[in-house]
Amino acid sequence: MKPNVLTALPVYNEAAHVEAVLEAVLRYCAEVLVVDDGSTDQTPQLLARRRDIYVIRHPENLGYGAALRTAFQFAIQQGYDTLITIDCDGQHEPHRIPEFIAARTPQIDLVSGSRYLRRFPGDRPAPADRRRINRLITAQLNQLLGLGITDAFCGFKAYRVEALRELRITETGYAMPLEVWVQAARLGWKILELPVPRIYLEERRSFGGAWDDPNIRLRVYQQVLRRCLAEYPVATQVFRSSS
Repeated sequence: MKPNVLTALPVYNEAAHVEAVLEAVLRYCAEVLVVDDGSTDQTPQLLARRRDIYVIRHPENLGYGAALRTAFQFAIQQGYDTLITIDCDGQHEPHRIPEFIAARTPQIDLVSGSRYLRRFPGDRPAPADRRRINRLITAQLNQLLGLGITDAFCGFKAYRVEALRELRITETGYAMPLEVWVQAARLGWKILELPVPRIYLEERRSFGGAWDDPNIRLRVYQQVLRRCLAEYPVATQVFRSSS
């Protein structure tokens, strides 16, 4: 019988991190998918050597949201129960994967990591523009959707795969999580936030192109949020974990 948990990593030009992160992830989850979103560095060659993971490669860079959408589709098609998503830039600690798996009970549709739910020893301050934008967008989501979350943009998550069938994801870039939040609220998903440390190994890491301008980034997020709010959601239950 196929293991019921898949961990997926969207990657783009992560040759410096991908092998170490994969070794760590495989210690906590036997089924691992890497979605290589058109990398132009040595990432494809490094992934091609491995026989212990699944790899899907986009011929060209389509965006963070497109990579996650590919992971969603793979998890659905292969019949997994739970999908863990984790970034490959060293900001997420793979040893916390079992916590997300355990928290994703039959009653919970989405377990979402939060870097602001509680403090951990060694927490790094978020870059000022990222924290400002996260705070603003999180507040808007809470006000408009009644969510009560503390971190709109943490990529460390656990999804109930059957619930993923209900999503209609069209955003291909970094604004894709906003589409998930709005649809999750509309669909009445039960959501749990799980605290995770705040780690920034490359504080000047680029989003790419115009996205490096925080004003443009915020404006795009708000445009996407307005578009996604065509239907007001039914009530969503959010449970916080302080452990």
